[in-house]
Amino acid sequence: MAGLEVRAEDGALWLRLDRPEVLNALSGALADALATALEAATARDDVRVVVLTGTGAAFSTGADIAGPEAHAGLDVTALDRANRIIRAITRLDTPVLAAVNGIAAGVGCSIALAADVVVAAESASFLLAFARVGLMPDGGATATVAASIGRARAMRMALLAEPLTAREAYDAGLVTHLAADADFPDLVATLARRLAAGPPLALAAAKKAVNAATLPHLDDALERERTGQSVLLRTADAAEGIGAFAAKRRPTFRGE
Repeated sequence: MAGLEVRAEDGALWLRLDRPEVLNALSGALADALATALEAATARDDVRVVVLTGTGAAFSTGADIAGPEAHAGLDVTALDRANRIIRAITRLDTPVLAAVNGIAAGVGCSIALAADVVVAAESASFLLAFARVGLMPDGGATATVAASIGRARAMRMALLAEPLTAREAYDAGLVTHLAADADFPDLVATLARRLAAGPPLALAAAKKAVNAATLPHLDDALERERTGQSVLLRTADAAEGIGAFAAKRRPTFRGE
């Protein structure tokens, strides 16, 4: 299914990003498939927890911006797809667990951090890479990251585009659990079973209450990001940044 592996068992819906050859970068088709699967989980009586993870060395490196024509293919549609995924995760009554098996970058990082429980393998890392290509964070990251680790650290991640190791992310409070790579699958499975066996009405009420208290302006943040990113995508700096990424060279930004 467009690079998405879907499996349901023992009350858990497993959604695995499955484009390992491009580090699970999100194509339009994959983003749509993920959003659709998340939205459909609302009506499934057999789903008590949703687990998001990736195949191979990455959770997801974000939007697929490989190739010389990548900049031309990025527009407001890509932002709407990202926002649809974030809204589906945060509005779903069912708990969502992100099992971050490797690097989570760009909107891939945003998706992981929108989850209710975030389990990181020790080899994983978290990177808001947007500034490296002349863009701003999106996927709700301007709200979720600041809510988790505060304004100072959020600014550091957003403005300097510095990666956090899984240990640094855990120590900062960005993720809920950390596991050695060898122990990671067992911990994810254990937490999925605990959430699936939990009281669904109580978990839904708790998720709604915590999100209301910590992310009351998430929709406003998504719209601000959409507006700001739409403008940035039309700049020469974004074209330079995305082109430099594709060519594997250092970009030269001119503020144009």
